[in-house]
Amino acid sequence: MSGAGAPALTVDGTGLRVVVVAAQWHTQVMDGLLDGAARALARAKVTPTVVRVPGSFELPVVAAAAARGGADAVVALGVVVRGGTPHFDFVCQAATAGLTDVAVTTGVPVGFGLLTTDDEAQALDRAGLPGSAEDKGAEAAEAAVATALALRRLRGATSSA
Repeated sequence: MSGAGAPALTVDGTGLRVVVVAAQWHTQVMDGLLDGAARALARAKVTPTVVRVPGSFELPVVAAAAARGGADAVVALGVVVRGGTPHFDFVCQAATAGLTDVAVTTGVPVGFGLLTTDDEAQALDRAGLPGSAEDKGAEAAEAAVATALALRRLRGATSSA
């Protein structure tokens, strides 16, 4: 299972501004990812702003706008299911590179909740739904908050030096 070895993150994100950017394709999977992210953010004492975009290709541009607009962290949620054309490879590469670029160029962490699967069954198994083996929406939200807090500590440590 791909989730084996995942850290157990318990974070308190009180006061953090978190934006969840979520694609709309594959409604059942996306509902699960969003619910998982919402549960994780509630546990972290964060009330997010949720922005929906048409698909996973649109995640980076809206994540960048959120990061530049004052978000402390962004959670990007989407799913791309392999089809019979190279479209899968292009969208996955563009979205992944774009989200990485947002995080590196803005200094705002982006929780990576983009599922790239061979079929819908794999996506459902990672969506955090009843019976799913993994909850990638929750994992992405926890990672974004934990990283925002790590950056806050680092910036505080370097400003007092």
